[in-house]
Amino acid sequence: MHIALIGYGEVGRILAEDLAPAGHTLTAHDLKLADERGHALRAHAAGLGVRLAASHAEAVHGAELVVSAVTASQAVPVAEACAPALAAEAFFLDFNSASPGAKCRAAERVNAAGGRYVEGAVMTSVPPYRIQVPLLLGGPDAAALEPIVNGLGFAAKVSSPQLGVASATKMCRSVMIKGLEAMVIESFTAARHYGVEDAVLASLAETFPGIDWEKQGAYFFQRVIEHGRRRSEEVREVAQTVREAGLEPHSASGTAERQAWVADLADEGLFGERGTPAFARSADWRVEADRILQSLKKD
Repeated sequence: MHIALIGYGEVGRILAEDLAPAGHTLTAHDLKLADERGHALRAHAAGLGVRLAASHAEAVHGAELVVSAVTASQAVPVAEACAPALAAEAFFLDFNSASPGAKCRAAERVNAAGGRYVEGAVMTSVPPYRIQVPLLLGGPDAAALEPIVNGLGFAAKVSSPQLGVASATKMCRSVMIKGLEAMVIESFTAARHYGVEDAVLASLAETFPGIDWEKQGAYFFQRVIEHGRRRSEEVREVAQTVREAGLEPHSASGTAERQAWVADLADEGLFGERGTPAFARSADWRVEADRILQSLKKD
C-alpha cells in the first residue's frame, strides 16, 4: 500500500519501522522537519526509505491510507490540511487523543473532501506493543478499515459505527491513567521533601498489593518527563470530553497543569539534555524528585 504518516514523532517512527520491511510505499510529514530536530528525523526516514514531504498535501497525495499521529491540539487542523489532497475513498485513520467533538469535526472535513474518516483510539502506551498496540476503531467506515489495517500488522477492533465512542472510551480512561501519573509525581515528590516516602510507599503497597510502587513511580516520572507536553495537550482534550458530558473537569484540568509543569522543567533542562541516553532514564524516581525539589529551592 501507499501509506502516509502525518506526524513523524515517536508513534510515526515506530509505525514506519514496522511497516517499511513489508515493502509499502511510505511518505511522511512533520512540522519538526523545519527546526533543529529535523536532521534526526531525516536520518531516520532515509534509513527506512520513507519519503519526507514538505507539506501535508504532498504527503497524502496518492495515499490509500493516511495515519494522523500528531499532538491532540493539531488533530482538527491536520484533517483540514490533508482533506483537499486526499485521493477519493482514501482512508484517514485519526490516531490522535482528541475529544469526541474534535473527532467529529475532523471527520466532517475529511468526508466532505471524499475521504473515509475512521477514528482510532490507542488504548495504552505504544512503545511496548509497537504496531500491535490495542486500537479501537470508530465511525461508519471502521468495519471496512479493520481487515485492512490488521492485514498490515495492527491489532485493531471496531468499537462502534458511531463516531466519538472509541475516543470517549480512551478519554475517560485517561482521566484515570494520566491523573494517576500526575498524582504520583505530586505525592512522591512531596513525600520526599518531608522524608516520609518509605512510609507512604509501604502504605500504598498494603492498600494496593498488586502494584510495585517503586517501579511504577519510576515509570510514571520517566514518561511525564519525556512526554509531558504531549500528555498535557491530551489531558486538555480529556477535560473537553468531560465538559461535553456536562461535568466540570476538576481532576482532568489539574492533571493537565501538573503534566505541563513537568514539561516546562524538562524544557529548561532540569532532567538533562533531550535526545541523550541519560535524559529521563533514571530507574529511581527519587533522583528526579530531588531535582524537582532542588529547582523549587532556587525559585
